[in-house]
Amino acid sequence: MPVALACTLGLLAAVVVSTGVVVAGGRAPVGPDVAVAAVADRFGEETLTGFVLPTEPPVWLTALALLTAASLWRRRWDVAATAVGAPTVAVALTTWVAKPLFDRWYDDHLAYPSGHTAALVSTLTVLVLTSPPAWRRGPAVAAAAVSVLAGLGLVGLDHHYATDVVGGAALAVAVTLVVARLASRATPAPTPRRPAPEP
Repeated sequence: MPVALACTLGLLAAVVVSTGVVVAGGRAPVGPDVAVAAVADRFGEETLTGFVLPTEPPVWLTALALLTAASLWRRRWDVAATAVGAPTVAVALTTWVAKPLFDRWYDDHLAYPSGHTAALVSTLTVLVLTSPPAWRRGPAVAAAAVSVLAGLGLVGLDHHYATDVVGGAALAVAVTLVVARLASRATPAPTPRRPAPEP
């Protein structure tokens, strides 16, 4: 594993675990949650609803379906495997492992890390990783902006605390990087399509 990737994964894991330890077993906001909530409260409900739209399953599932179909057509098996596997693993780890482990509540539901955030950020990370390296900065900035706005929406609409969003985002990026790495090593190189025979 490249050193840069290992360091990135270590940092992301530290964010997930350290934030989780701080909020574990809690039912109230911590300092950063209050500050972010104050910012989110400046927006109206309609604006906040627009912010969270990308976190809805029909939106990110459609994006993944289109990317998977295009990848299969181009015989990019590694991209297709990442598009299917990364969000699936991220959401599964969030829902069935991390939330029960950290036991952080928002009203009547387990909240840390945010599953909506994990699904969205994993999808966006896949899209960034599959964009041409020379153009990757633009998609990365756009993905970060969408993630921040979605997080504000989740906080402002009283679905999550800000720390839930941070944990979900960090977990999603880490999982997606690992899945992409495994997929690139496990799948064969793309084979060009043969041109149709001339009549």
